[in-house]
Amino acid sequence: MIRAEDIRWDAQGLCPCIVQDYDTGRVLTLAYMNRESFERSKLHGLCCFFSRSRQKLWLKGEQSGNYQHIVTMEADCDADAILLRVRKDGPACHLGTDSCFDTTLRIDFPKPDAKGE
Repeated sequence: MIRAEDIRWDAQGLCPCIVQDYDTGRVLTLAYMNRESFERSKLHGLCCFFSRSRQKLWLKGEQSGNYQHIVTMEADCDADAILLRVRKDGPACHLGTDSCFDTTLRIDFPKPDAKGE
């Protein structure tokens, strides 16, 4: 079981958190957790983050109704990043898109040939 004391919190007491759609594998957002938001997320099974701009906790969906229900929670090999795989009630992004990565700021690279070149 993942515990707060297992996580390598940065100097501000934060850890980046990648949120991924459990069913599609799509990355929905990147947010930050502190110990309190981490514990609340574990306790309630809903994504709770720490807003760096507002300097306070925020429960994803509290205002919009677009909650994210945690299916799995894990840390990476260095325990300095958290991955939440979720089922969501609606758009993940505050702009109303499915993912915060629905943007034109993107580069599509050509597929490599069979030789990997």
